[in-house]
Amino acid sequence: MRRIVSAGVLSLLFFTAASLHAEEWTQFRGPHRDNRSSETGLLTSWPEEGPKLLWTTHGIGEGFSTVSVSGGTLYTMGNLDGQEQVFALNEKTGKILWQTAIGEAYEQGRGNGPRGTPTIDGDFLYVLGGSGNLACINRTTHDVVWKLNILDEYDGENIKWGISESVLIDGDRLICTPGGSKGTVVALDKKTGKEIWTSITKDKARAGYASAVITTAGGVKQYVQFTSDATIGIRADNGQFLWSNTASANPVANCSTALLTGDYVFTASGYGTGGALLKLNADGDSVESEFMYKTPMMKNHHGGMVIVDGYIYGANNNVWTCMDLTTGDVKWAERSVGKGALVYADGHLYLRGEKGPVALVEANPEKFVETGRFDQPERSDYNAWPHPVIADGKLYLRDMDVLLCYDVRQ
Repeated sequence: MRRIVSAGVLSLLFFTAASLHAEEWTQFRGPHRDNRSSETGLLTSWPEEGPKLLWTTHGIGEGFSTVSVSGGTLYTMGNLDGQEQVFALNEKTGKILWQTAIGEAYEQGRGNGPRGTPTIDGDFLYVLGGSGNLACINRTTHDVVWKLNILDEYDGENIKWGISESVLIDGDRLICTPGGSKGTVVALDKKTGKEIWTSITKDKARAGYASAVITTAGGVKQYVQFTSDATIGIRADNGQFLWSNTASANPVANCSTALLTGDYVFTASGYGTGGALLKLNADGDSVESEFMYKTPMMKNHHGGMVIVDGYIYGANNNVWTCMDLTTGDVKWAERSVGKGALVYADGHLYLRGEKGPVALVEANPEKFVETGRFDQPERSDYNAWPHPVIADGKLYLRDMDVLLCYDVRQ
């Protein structure tokens, strides 16, 4: 029997499919490194017990690495059996598909294991461990294509709580931050690991705990990175050092990746420092960073921030805060789940407190509106520092050896 479907039903089906389109989360902070998902059709509130838990996986080892997602497969890193390992998991079931070691396990008193998140680029996976072991892995064969240690190669010294960067892939280049006397930021050929250029700051800054991002602010393509002592800009085509600003840096740990919009750069750190807004202005081959303001109301330690419609959202120490990007004026401040990390999707912020609770909050600059909250089960003895991830209608939470997957679709 021939089935006839009306135009109205077809329109509804098309709208539903479009609303629930899946988005891959191919690297730390998402496909554009801005902590934003473009997915729609997600829940606008949660039941008292929270969204539906689809699966829980154990056996991925110790670590603060979160997940990247592509082609129905999840990737993360962890210490297991004395090695830093890369894990691939089935997106639907959480089953571990394969694992590949890249070096000896990184151990540190505040929590063992790798800190960075795998970066997916086509058929390859790029990973950086807590001791500086950098590797390219074939996603099909699971073999290590090439490997090197960025600290050894560029005369660097590991930072106090371990290398935490998630490497950036830009065209044929891999960008990372050894922070050594032979290279503050370097570009490597992603296919071979061979050096393309090195960039050394005047003070030969050590690495911070942040990851590099790309901007064309001021009309010049450049990489922005938060090192141990400053926010810096590096020309993308040749590694030329362009500018530096110390307004948002502290001498202990600069962790949160820079926010970019238009010609503006916003960075922030904890330890009593706060945030600063810069405007990048190009003049020929040079770029200057114009200081706009500094604020003590965004002392963002390590949980990251996000820009939505001209407003910055993030944790100011233990207080979640919304502020106007252009002026620094605070719109609201609420403790909610306490200090932690966040991600944005479909008009909402997913807040993850470092002690375990997770909240859904409207991205609303006029007022704080929390529309759901639950406590993460199977909490480890460590702070829940891995950032939450939204991909293909699912919320992923990593907590040391545990990975939880929740259905957040309407």
